[in-house]
Amino acid sequence: MALEEAVHQEIKELVGASDVVLFMKGNRQAPQCGFSATVVGILDSMLPDYQTVDVLAAPHIRDGIKVFSSWPTVPQLYVRGEFVGGCDIIQEMFGSGEIYETLGVEKVEVVQPKIEVSAPAAEALTLAAEEHGGPGRELHLVVDASFQSNLSIAPRTPADVEAIISGASTEFVILLDPISAPRADGITIDVADTPNGQAFKVDNPNAPKVQKMSVKELKAVLDANEPIELLDVRTPEERAIAAIPGAVLLNEEEAARIEGLPRETKLVLHCHHGGRSHQAAEQFIALGFSQVFNVIGGIDAWSQEIDPDAPRY
Repeated sequence: MALEEAVHQEIKELVGASDVVLFMKGNRQAPQCGFSATVVGILDSMLPDYQTVDVLAAPHIRDGIKVFSSWPTVPQLYVRGEFVGGCDIIQEMFGSGEIYETLGVEKVEVVQPKIEVSAPAAEALTLAAEEHGGPGRELHLVVDASFQSNLSIAPRTPADVEAIISGASTEFVILLDPISAPRADGITIDVADTPNGQAFKVDNPNAPKVQKMSVKELKAVLDANEPIELLDVRTPEERAIAAIPGAVLLNEEEAARIEGLPRETKLVLHCHHGGRSHQAAEQFIALGFSQVFNVIGGIDAWSQEIDPDAPRY
């Protein structure tokens, strides 16, 4: 199947637009499939900047890149105009270390994470590994970009990092991929009772948390014209009564725009008194945003401490 000349030329220009170009589903901030998310995670651990092309937004590119590369799936990675491969190949190159040379970056020192496991959790993990493991299948811990943790039994890969755990009658090993390893450094694993029985409880001190911001601090940030996204999570009816200058109502359209922003974007949320905005802030933390602030006291505190002309309700 031959490509139309116009499509071929468009893809050729996209490939040459940057040293590193990833054709994927979604974008770097919001991958839309697991394979794309995996490659983004690998590239993010090594590169501060690279170009992505969302094939879902352009069906002719989605179909055309498969013909252009003679490769049947997406994502596809190009480096300095040369096709490197898809998700499986990138994972293999990451495991062997070959990807560092391909990208022209220095190999990062592997972090040996320190993980604390309670005695009950250690016994439960050891038992799970004995029951569900086997030749080539071992206990793994994955910590994703939003710092959600997942324990599983899976095959060992050449890139896996070993964390040796003491706490049961014998030592055992938890395997982590090189991206999860630094995120897992310092975590504790315990067991907790739930309505469905016992479950593992993972506490990660590295996970970003919602930070507090006073209305006086917010006023200083606004006066300094610092780059922030100031979000009002109240209802349109409440906003009609009083509003903080520069705040944008967080509706569905605005939420979709925010989700597409870089994860280091500074988000500041407020509501009436601070309760609803804290809940909304936690949702953005779960999406991987690292700088999320909740305005303490909400617009009511703003009316009392900053702008007495703003009506209280």
